Amino acid sequence: MELLSSVAEGFSALLSLENLLILFLATLIGLLGGVIPGVSGPMMVVVFLPITYAFEPTQAFILLTVIYAASVYGGMVTAILFRAPGTPESSMTVLDGYSMAQKGEAGRALGVGILASGTGAIIATVAMILLTPPLAALAMNFSSAEFFAIALLGLSIVASLSSGQVSKGIFGVGFGMLLATVGNDPMTATQRLTFNVPDLGAGLELIPVMIGLFAIPEVLRRSRLDTKIKFNTSYGKVEVWSRRNLTSVGPTAGRSGVIGTGIGILPGAGAVTAAILGYTQAVRFSRDKSQFGKGDPRGVAGPESANNAGAVGSLVPLFALGIPGSATTAILIGAFILHGFQPGPNLMTTQSAFVYTIFAAILVANVLALVFAKPLIRVLINVLNIPYALLGPAIVIFCIIGSYSLRNSVFDVWVMLLFGIIGYILMKYNFPVGTIVLGFVLGPIAESSFRRALMMSGGDATVFFTRPISLTIILIAIAILVCPLLKPLVRQVLKPKTPTSLQA
Repeated sequence: MELLSSVAEGFSALLSLENLLILFLATLIGLLGGVIPGVSGPMMVVVFLPITYAFEPTQAFILLTVIYAASVYGGMVTAILFRAPGTPESSMTVLDGYSMAQKGEAGRALGVGILASGTGAIIATVAMILLTPPLAALAMNFSSAEFFAIALLGLSIVASLSSGQVSKGIFGVGFGMLLATVGNDPMTATQRLTFNVPDLGAGLELIPVMIGLFAIPEVLRRSRLDTKIKFNTSYGKVEVWSRRNLTSVGPTAGRSGVIGTGIGILPGAGAVTAAILGYTQAVRFSRDKSQFGKGDPRGVAGPESANNAGAVGSLVPLFALGIPGSATTAILIGAFILHGFQPGPNLMTTQSAFVYTIFAAILVANVLALVFAKPLIRVLINVLNIPYALLGPAIVIFCIIGSYSLRNSVFDVWVMLLFGIIGYILMKYNFPVGTIVLGFVLGPIAESSFRRALMMSGGDATVFFTRPISLTIILIAIAILVCPLLKPLVRQVLKPKTPTSLQA
């Protein structure tokens, strides 16, 4: 009954004219960000994050979380029509979606994608509403040792953000943690790494760093591409609610939605991993596997349902434990800090109305995207032909305004531009910049919790291993981090040895 009351309170708070207007605009912005290759959901969240400084917190998080959720919808459009995923989460959709388009079934492929995306997202949102409160209640019994372990678990997702380059990811996390130490020591208030620069006394602001690492490098990259390319935007009639869609892909969409939700809840797994598993499970449960990769609608439904479910599912550890489930939710932690909140179990008890309003907004946004994606597709696709010579500078202007508006400081603008250059260089070498943000956000949490736990135990470091929950979480974090490093070695050991030819 308490859960139903909280949900009803959330929907009641959502149903104001301002909140509904922001909800609708955020859905449109998210869809648009997903459709345009190179203007992904994380980038849109980063660009709009500083703007929310002037918003009331509930409205700010409606805007940011809905942009994030809706952007995953939009990525399928260019994946199906142009073999160019608008977001990384839609990379698996290319396999069968583009093949369907090549066979003249682009409209049906888009319809299947819309239906599956909505199904997966709604399943994950319901699961988020049901699972977040008990998970947060469990976390209420945690001490500093457990919170250090949780922060360590969050840092361990570097393995999934590194695209197989775990050593680079570890370096990125370390660099981010080093950046986070600039300014006042959280325990003693002494200055660290300021080099007598007054503007560094309060530390580096998260928002300019994130804008620089994510938005500016993408603008620089796109500006070097051929901006005169015109897309063929014809796709025929979009078929969503037909009987053959419901019967042929409905079970796949439901099953992949459940799989994607579970994957999204796991810290670090992310929506991309969910999409891969959604596709592979669609193949596995199919009696006729011969058409996959050649234009099977289930090959669109599986990854699209799973990636949307994974995106929403990654919000569960964010709200319940304060751990980012993905790179984008790490950015959302910056939004919490910006608005004076600390995500985690205390937020669920002290700001329950706020949290359930966000949950309600995500659910309504997913329904809106499911209903309005079809008529909006034509408008969204036509945006692809806006010259990037106009779109790119507009993004940079938003970045400069957003960085300056935080503290009315030109220094923050210079920080943003500096990290933009750093981010562009790192992008050219395929360096996972998301790991830097991860270290920057979670480093202070890990440091404070670690030092506080040692103070409470009188300097006894075994406090992290004598408490069962802390020990379990630390072992899981180590396993997540070490397994990708050991996998090549195990594969090498198990590789069958070919006999060498005998020498005469």
